[in-house]
Amino acid sequence: MLGRSAAVGGALTLGPLLAGEASAADRSTGTTNAAAKKGGYERIGVRPLINGRGTYTVLSGSLILPEVREAIDAASRQYVQLDELADGVGRRLGELTGAGFGMVSSGCSAALTHASAACTAGGNPDLHIQIPDLSGFKKTEAIIPKHSRNVYEAAISAVGLKVVEVATREEMKAALGPQTALVYVFAMPRVDESELDLRTIADLAHAKDVPVLVDAAAEVLTIPNVHLKRGADLVAYSGGKALRGPQSAGILLGREDLVRAAWVHSAPHHGYARGFKVGKEEAMGMLAAVEMWVRRDHKAEYAKWTSWLRTIAKRVSAAVPGVTSELVQPEGLSNRTPTLNLFWDAEKRGVVGQTIVDALWAGEPRIAINPASGKDPALSGLAVTPYMLEAGDEKTIADHIVKQLKDPPPAPAKPKPPSVDASGTWSLEITYAAGASSAHKLTLKQDGAKLTGTHRGDFVSRAATGSVSADEVTVRSSYGEEHGDSLSYAFTGKLSGDEMSGRVDLGEYLKGTWNATRTS
Repeated sequence: MLGRSAAVGGALTLGPLLAGEASAADRSTGTTNAAAKKGGYERIGVRPLINGRGTYTVLSGSLILPEVREAIDAASRQYVQLDELADGVGRRLGELTGAGFGMVSSGCSAALTHASAACTAGGNPDLHIQIPDLSGFKKTEAIIPKHSRNVYEAAISAVGLKVVEVATREEMKAALGPQTALVYVFAMPRVDESELDLRTIADLAHAKDVPVLVDAAAEVLTIPNVHLKRGADLVAYSGGKALRGPQSAGILLGREDLVRAAWVHSAPHHGYARGFKVGKEEAMGMLAAVEMWVRRDHKAEYAKWTSWLRTIAKRVSAAVPGVTSELVQPEGLSNRTPTLNLFWDAEKRGVVGQTIVDALWAGEPRIAINPASGKDPALSGLAVTPYMLEAGDEKTIADHIVKQLKDPPPAPAKPKPPSVDASGTWSLEITYAAGASSAHKLTLKQDGAKLTGTHRGDFVSRAATGSVSADEVTVRSSYGEEHGDSLSYAFTGKLSGDEMSGRVDLGEYLKGTWNATRTS
């Protein structure tokens, strides 16, 4: 996902490159019909989109390289023994990356899970088939520094490991022991700025013979690998982001003994790992993506992305008076792409960035970009990331932004004075996209139009905030990833007497409906 980054040393190499983009048509079959070019999504009622946000998994990541597509097609035409394939691919990945050995997994998350199993059970089949029940295991804990708690750590605890959070050197020293299977680190700048940076973590962990696993999912692949050089034993990457390999693939690199053990703990072998299957197509496609990574002309790609953003900025600024632009350069390894921010005075223009983002998403063609906010609260704006654009998309995006700014969509209705009081304790019935719950409660206090209080769910309580406009109530709550996962609820509905009802938006967990009764 966006936002992951780490400090880049001056000696890091991204490798020599290949210039030029190949045709989107399937070169192995010569397919040129419109349906094949479009992917066939429209025939099942699914709308494709222009991706100006980046490598979000929910937006299907990246587009695979033509060479990856060819490798997948070629791999699909013959049979192969998968353990032999894993050995051959692993050795080749080691040669390409200088990382010792490699493994293709069904995504970065699966790579983290298999790596955790390797550190817990070491490839021992008797232990493997017990996972995730670690009763009787010597290694039952994973240490995660506070700076690395995040939504992806579920891949670690999925093996059955208990997460132990530490915040200081002394806490880590005390937590390390014979029960510690591994230390997990989420690659980002705040790790490098912490007293528990990667080198320090590795020194402390290795003194107790504990391996260190780095999650570098959204980063560019550095050769030699920056994380392994800093002391990590294993590092995992997404295959369908910067590498532009299969979206359903990832790679695990590092110590050969641990990577080989991780393969034992992955499909086609049975036990918990059977659900993390990697086919010959993903394996060879991922290998092709890494082979292309060391050949691609990264400087030329970056220059092309920058030129697209300048095209958008020039077009919009010239067509819409009062719009300013800034080109923001990345500082780290994650989602290494420039970003264009466009700003305007929201009151004068009569529209905010989010309204235009929503209109572009609903429009034709469907365009995905992000809202932007600057230091001046009077300004609103848009952010365009060129990372996943194709040639010509920049002109389409520019034209549609101009259209929206010149003839903005209607602004959301302004809030009205409250005509109801939402104070009290409310018992909720929630119907999710799938499933339902009657365990949730809202305890609210109303001060004018402002709501504060708590939202208690099936297991977790969190702060709630909201507002009242006439008889319409909005309540939001969130449970942040600093706890190792995240949940967000946005309740909107109408209040009448002691009853409320409406819609609830749960972000990645889709939408649902809710009804509430005031109990006190």
